[in-house]
Amino acid sequence: MMKTEALMRLSGAAITTAALSFLSSPVQAGPNAQEARFLATLQKANPGTRFTSVQQSAVPGLYEVWMGPNVAYVSARNPRYFIFGRVMDTVTMTDLTGPKLALAERMRADTEVAASAQSVAVDRLPIADAIKTVRGTGSRSLYVFSDPACGFCKRLEPELEKLQDVTVYTFLVPFQGRALPQAVWCSADRTKAWHDLMLRGDATALSAQADCTTPLDRNLQLARQLRVNGTPTLLYADGLRTDGYVDAQEVERRLAAAAGRSGAQASAGTAQVQEKSP
Repeated sequence: MMKTEALMRLSGAAITTAALSFLSSPVQAGPNAQEARFLATLQKANPGTRFTSVQQSAVPGLYEVWMGPNVAYVSARNPRYFIFGRVMDTVTMTDLTGPKLALAERMRADTEVAASAQSVAVDRLPIADAIKTVRGTGSRSLYVFSDPACGFCKRLEPELEKLQDVTVYTFLVPFQGRALPQAVWCSADRTKAWHDLMLRGDATALSAQADCTTPLDRNLQLARQLRVNGTPTLLYADGLRTDGYVDAQEVERRLAAAAGRSGAQASAGTAQVQEKSP
């Protein structure tokens, strides 16, 4: 009974934090030949996804695949399917994934501090080249680099739907081909076409003759300048980013943190002005 209850608690656990390649064993110099071949296979099949670490898991035939802030377990025989969750050893009742997620959580704060030195000036982003979605008051801002052919981007959109009082600017980048993002942008109502496609798989609103002028080349250049190497990538009001899929709870946390930092900077600026006033 105890085992069953423990398994039920663990089986549905969502992965909300991440580890990069530094979560691999510290004595592991790099992927072995087999892991390197599998990494190449995954990259070829998913060119828009940035894979940061691949290693054999404790389960024969399954690889532990890290993609920036996401981990999945993938079969060597059929890498089409990605399993998200935790691996549980039912003999020892050990959560094999948990320690790595805990390490990622401890390192996340340090990573954010380091990233602040390389933050993006989001107020200079060319938002005219993005699809604009306003929810509620739209008082908060979120900038997303996305590709309609990207599986993780499709997973992200339902999470973004849960956000309140936010304006989302979606920059389409054709990492996996131009036809689909071109059809979205050239639609009569590109916002509707985007959400129909990404949330419901409905392509009826896409332009049948996608021959309009698009910002796709500019968006690609912008992505290179900002070192956006995969989709989705999210930028917040404080200029910090999230690489890869994250759930609504994590996005809300980052939006709140960005608002707090922006407010603190504004207060500091006001205080300095007051100090200089006669």
